[in-house]
Amino acid sequence: AQPDADLCGRKLEKRGLCAHEFCLSFANGLLQQGCKDGVRLEDIRHTIKRAAKKNCFVCGERGATITCRETDCNRSFHLPCAVEGECVTQYFGLYRSFCHEHCPEQAVEAALEGNTTCLICLEPVGDRKSYGTVVCPACKHAWFHRGCIQKQALHAGFSCFCCPHCQNEYRFPMEMLTIGIRIPRRPPSWVDDAAYRQLYERHSRCDASDCLCPGGREKAEEEGPWQLLLCRSCAAEGTHRRCS
Repeated sequence: AQPDADLCGRKLEKRGLCAHEFCLSFANGLLQQGCKDGVRLEDIRHTIKRAAKKNCFVCGERGATITCRETDCNRSFHLPCAVEGECVTQYFGLYRSFCHEHCPEQAVEAALEGNTTCLICLEPVGDRKSYGTVVCPACKHAWFHRGCIQKQALHAGFSCFCCPHCQNEYRFPMEMLTIGIRIPRRPPSWVDDAAYRQLYERHSRCDASDCLCPGGREKAEEEGPWQLLLCRSCAAEGTHRRCS
């Protein structure tokens, strides 16, 4: 599978070595070996050397740096292959990973009806719980496709991620993290979206049909005849006090 930057993280390069941020985090034992200045290059080289002997159980190729954390399970895989292999990678704490047989499942008791749809894309989610379907543990009524709720989490960020149905903002994100949904610790994507930027800008020109200001329509003073008075209802239009 091709690396997904949202799930694999930034590409890091140093002294001839290149790796994705989260590929390093999930690599067997690498996070625990890190020193106060970060993961040591010799540890990364050693991990790569060991992974060269391991085949990914999903794609069959060598270089699988992640092994299931279940005791006595030897299944290894690449991070980009995790979703295809129905593996769970937990993006918090010790960055634990599990294969499809040993991955944590939702314990919530919630019945799926035949016509249940994903609350995000409105497409059917099937008639039984599976790796690809997720239910809110708080309200037990909201169902989602794993891919849909993952996209929602990436856009919302940790500060705004909650159940789209009941708005639960604690139990819901905690369970999503446990079953392998990545929730980035950053502001929501729409905060920096240029499409919304103008909503935060104050209207700053006189819209009178005949503006009398010598300085022009863009001239605005804090007080006096050329103070800009905005519409009390929408604040999307305004006129100078003298032009009103």
